[in-house]
Amino acid sequence: MLKKKILFLLHLPPPVHGSSMVGKWIKESAVINATFDCRYINLLASKTVEESGRLSIGKVLGFVDTWCRLLKALLFSRPDICYFALTTTGAAFYKDVALVVVLKLFGVKTVYHLHNKGVQKASGNWLNRALYQYAFKNGLVVLLSEHLYGDVAAYVPQKSVRICANGVPGVKILPGLEREHNEPVQILFLSNLIESKGVFVLLEAMALLKKRGLVFKGVFAGGEADIDATRFKKEAIRQGLYDRVVYLGRKYGTEKEELFQQADIFVFPTYYENECFPLVLLEAMQHALPVVSTFEGGIPDIVEDGTTGYLVAQKNVSALACRIQELIETPRLCRQMGMAGRKKYETHFTLNLFEKRIVDILTETGLS
Repeated sequence: MLKKKILFLLHLPPPVHGSSMVGKWIKESAVINATFDCRYINLLASKTVEESGRLSIGKVLGFVDTWCRLLKALLFSRPDICYFALTTTGAAFYKDVALVVVLKLFGVKTVYHLHNKGVQKASGNWLNRALYQYAFKNGLVVLLSEHLYGDVAAYVPQKSVRICANGVPGVKILPGLEREHNEPVQILFLSNLIESKGVFVLLEAMALLKKRGLVFKGVFAGGEADIDATRFKKEAIRQGLYDRVVYLGRKYGTEKEELFQQADIFVFPTYYENECFPLVLLEAMQHALPVVSTFEGGIPDIVEDGTTGYLVAQKNVSALACRIQELIETPRLCRQMGMAGRKKYETHFTLNLFEKRIVDILTETGLS
């Protein structure tokens, strides 16, 4: 039996972010590549987080190359299905629509896997409304969470939606990193330093905790973005946290795993408007850390409030500080929530489960 031909238009690192990591795992998946006859085209033109959203000659030339590669694939190795990690807003959306036009001209069935949101907000523009109607017509849309359906409900009927939660690879526990009971509680934030990810909100909450006499160490790691190391240091000093927090820069591989293993609590107070399904929360749960985050995107599908951690209102410094304080002062609860998170990761968010969900969706597509 011939394998179904699938052309994957996806994001591959660099830069490293949720969509590019998912794209990397799909491309490297033994299960997906064994099930289908796969071809891959990288959609990313940016090489760093800082370049994202900025127009350049290199990006224009990169798009022309992508467009030509797509046309060649359709002419000489026509796929049965195109998997498309569509960007739904900004200049990248208009670029992607140009690729959608080619796919529609060739009549290729398309599965849109959305790793971002903002359709509802961008629909105030008549041109965007027309393009969304055109792009999503007759396509299957894969969402990371049911909480994200409202963003595309005006253009995509419920019957054309599939839910596919992300998953992350398993990791080996590194020996020799067991935490000592007499160490200060370690609070970890790991993400690109984007202000709307809640960096300064967390610093404010930590300042409150310090005033209340709580002992802790705040560890921040991730690439510099609209907050750089200098700005972070100035804010930490302003909040009186020069002796309590440290910024370690980008961390990958073993160094990143060490941070997770040495941490006690993971905090991610995001209010980033395009936040959908942060992989870093899955990684924290994988390491049996209780998570304190916010009601944004698909996060309520990840963090069970009161069970695997806590969810607080965005930018609510007082509520954030209170939940962190509760975990610091109640080590048993901290460990209990961390283990509950680990169990949820194992039953819902492993990479193997994600690969199976992708295979099932692509196998189903085109059968009717």
